[in-house]
Amino acid sequence: MTPIPRPQPGTGNEPPRGRHLAALSLTALGVVYGDIGTSPLYAFRECFKPEYGLAPTADTVLSILSLIVWSLVLIVSVKYIGVMMQADNRGEGGILALLALIARTPRRRTVVVLGLFGAALLYGDGVITPAISVLSAAEGLEVVAPAFQPYVVPTTLALLFLLFLVQKRGTARVGSVFGPIMLVWFTTIAALGVVAIARAPAVLQALNPWYAIRFFADHGLAGALVLGAVVLAVTGAEALYADMGHFGRRPIRLVWLVFVLPALVLNYFGQGALVLTAPEAVSNPFYRLAPRWFLYPLLVIATLATIVASQALISGAFSLTRQAVRLGYCPRVTIVHTSREEAGQIYIPEVNVALMVACLALVVGFGSSSALGAAYGVAVTGTMAITDVLFYVLARQRWRWSAGRAALVAGGFLAVDLAFLATNLVKFADGGWVPLAIGAAVFLLMTTWRRGSELVGRIFAGNSMPLDRFLAEVDRLQPPRVRGTAVFLTAGSEGTPLALVLHLEHNKALHEEIVFLTVTTEEVPEVPDGERVQTRRLGDGLYRVTASYGFMETPDVPAVLRRCCDDGLRAEPDQTTYYLGRARLRPVGPAPMMKWRKLLFGFMARNARSVGEYFGIPPERVVELGAHIEF
Repeated sequence: MTPIPRPQPGTGNEPPRGRHLAALSLTALGVVYGDIGTSPLYAFRECFKPEYGLAPTADTVLSILSLIVWSLVLIVSVKYIGVMMQADNRGEGGILALLALIARTPRRRTVVVLGLFGAALLYGDGVITPAISVLSAAEGLEVVAPAFQPYVVPTTLALLFLLFLVQKRGTARVGSVFGPIMLVWFTTIAALGVVAIARAPAVLQALNPWYAIRFFADHGLAGALVLGAVVLAVTGAEALYADMGHFGRRPIRLVWLVFVLPALVLNYFGQGALVLTAPEAVSNPFYRLAPRWFLYPLLVIATLATIVASQALISGAFSLTRQAVRLGYCPRVTIVHTSREEAGQIYIPEVNVALMVACLALVVGFGSSSALGAAYGVAVTGTMAITDVLFYVLARQRWRWSAGRAALVAGGFLAVDLAFLATNLVKFADGGWVPLAIGAAVFLLMTTWRRGSELVGRIFAGNSMPLDRFLAEVDRLQPPRVRGTAVFLTAGSEGTPLALVLHLEHNKALHEEIVFLTVTTEEVPEVPDGERVQTRRLGDGLYRVTASYGFMETPDVPAVLRRCCDDGLRAEPDQTTYYLGRARLRPVGPAPMMKWRKLLFGFMARNARSVGEYFGIPPERVVELGAHIEF
């Protein structure tokens, strides 16, 4: 994410004011609103696709505009800005943060599975957003000069390739310009809308919700199906909630209500005003709003804005993956911190490559933003509907709302979101299957990793030696004690690590200091520094250390050892050796997990980042001890 003056969640700090609020608001404008801010490029146009059978008449245009503006009000302003942002996990938002809150409640299995699938769908959103956004901007070339039409897809591929190529440099270097770019973008689209509205002020009648209501009565099934295109106007609403921890509620709300919402409404109404006076402009009303001399500058501004929107989704996929790793739903991956100031700015090469390949494949396969529109809505509406269900569970079980109150609020939102989802599922064969396939694949990987890790963990725990028995064995053998500290990473807080048992069996010696280190992930974004490390003496030079991290943090084992020196450990860096267990997995049967899933888990485990690299352990201080595990 971009460099920002970040408030500490849960500390009770005063809300930002003055220049601090202005700085946060400007950066939030660039990071949070890129996706929803570029929707005017294609959302209004998609409502008049031939399959909906809607002619650009005055009544139809006003009805579509009314549907768009009231969708923005109900879904973004009321649901996310007004209600969902109250459901935070120590200041952090997003579906995984919501899931972490619900995971502490009883009867959680079904909602946890549902929440995981919602998180998986976000990856589908992360793949489609860069593709449709950059492609829709590049399609402005056709408006500038129809002869450029053959170059739209190659230009999009080149821009996307460059976008993913520069990810390794981190958003810190370019983040300072995100806000100003989107400031120019929203100012530009608002100005274009105002000029068009001045020529056809009758379009302002669309503010009356009666046009939206009457539309369904007049058009029946076609009126319902067009919701599949209207929902494109609210894509990116989930980002408001997900990025709450980076900016706080106040800047996000302020920017939306004062600047972004008015700019979007003005532009949509401007496009409607243009179509009222020139119905043929419905083929691409956004670019046709601009005078001829401004088309090239608008094309450049739109391209920059879509790159910003894409960057926000790519960075979001990085953050989502890190959370999944920390919560135990994803194998260890390479997490590169690209900023010394902001812990949230990370780069994950594996995710970057996967997103790039998928985005480029979508552009080649679909060829136009209009074709991609069918694929886009399913991921967005599916995630929004799942968020409603999770919110209901949270309100009932943690906030102790009455069933009636929770059903009224969550049920109202769910009714709207399910209507949007249903109309998008109709487009399943035209591309709606894409995000569902991506979500299903990610969901399968996450649940397989979680289930396999639990199964292997139980096997390790069953093979571990009770601590009192190990100490008795040490007293009996009286092995020589060599200088230095041996650190054994263990998943459990009881028993003796299998690696230590193997070490004593093979080497017939022990270090002067032996540390059993367990790294745990708490269901909070960040753990206060004073609560990070707990040390307990076990006697005979043995220590049990527990290091706690939040799901938004990355563990640092050497730093934990340095903290332990305050509790009596020497743990000199050049005299400390880290012993890690490496299991060779052998799937031997279907129970309690199908063999094909065991093979998949084994493949993921072999390709996961090593424990030493993930925990920041110097590779020259690592010793690995292997074992065969049948599961």
